[in-house]
Amino acid sequence: MLHVRVISPADRTDEVLAIAADCPAAVNVIKLPGAAYDPAGDVVEFDVAREGANGILAELRGLGLKDSGGIAVEHVDLSISTAAEGAGDAAPGDPEDAVVWEELSARTNAETRMTWSYMAFLALAVQIAAIGALLDQPILIVGAMVLGPDFGPVAAMCFGVLQRDLRLIGAAARTLAIGYSVAVAITLVFAVLSRLLGWIEPSMLDDRPLTSFIIHPDRWSFVVAVLAGVAGILSMTARKSSVLVGVFISVTTVPAAGNIAVAIALAHWDEVGASFVQLGVNLAGMILAGVGTLLVQRIMWARFGRSTSVRVPR
Repeated sequence: MLHVRVISPADRTDEVLAIAADCPAAVNVIKLPGAAYDPAGDVVEFDVAREGANGILAELRGLGLKDSGGIAVEHVDLSISTAAEGAGDAAPGDPEDAVVWEELSARTNAETRMTWSYMAFLALAVQIAAIGALLDQPILIVGAMVLGPDFGPVAAMCFGVLQRDLRLIGAAARTLAIGYSVAVAITLVFAVLSRLLGWIEPSMLDDRPLTSFIIHPDRWSFVVAVLAGVAGILSMTARKSSVLVGVFISVTTVPAAGNIAVAIALAHWDEVGASFVQLGVNLAGMILAGVGTLLVQRIMWARFGRSTSVRVPR
């Protein structure tokens, strides 16, 4: 279940109440006249099954409440209510499969922000991957994959393509490009310093039987990226954050970026190109799969009736 809190101008409150009352997936409707202070207005609260959230949120947005009031949505971890159980039964589908498009829109927009924490995590992940490539240590490569935060912008780009939102696509692409560029540059600086100190040498990249997959992109790299992209989008829409760990471990984006840095520092120019190809293959596979997965989900949810109609926010 989702809990919705609406701040509504007094002249819109009856419409808000009608929307909640007419939706069979909504229950526990509460009206608090004049309870809102800033912005001033009434407060209306209700619970709604995830499967029926898209239609009701679209109707509330259509009242212009984004500008004249506000709409807040939060997840209900426990609801002990026969009425709530009935609302869930009235909404076709399963809450685990429901895609709340407003929620996904807010989450993907947040993933495009160029934050210090994003840059730090990506830089650290790429450096660990670079050390793993130098030492031929798969465990370090796996650790770097888990640490990398790069799937967020990839998911945002997928949603942007589905929405035909050039602003979102551009922001996601910029976050990926700048993030990888900065992470590789930082790793390259440390790699050059390590070579000057005699800590690393070109021969360390000559024979790496355990991590050579980084520089050998093939059809399986693309297949794995596609599968990971599907799993990643499903984990976001179903709110299964633990599944994302498996997605991170499946793709070779961060290891490829780390290998680019050390290959440049050690003048293994053939590996630089191969690593770029590996990075591109993985990103392309995830983006194609992510867009396809979101498209299938939108088509499936569009088949439901009014109470569960899927109206993708624009």
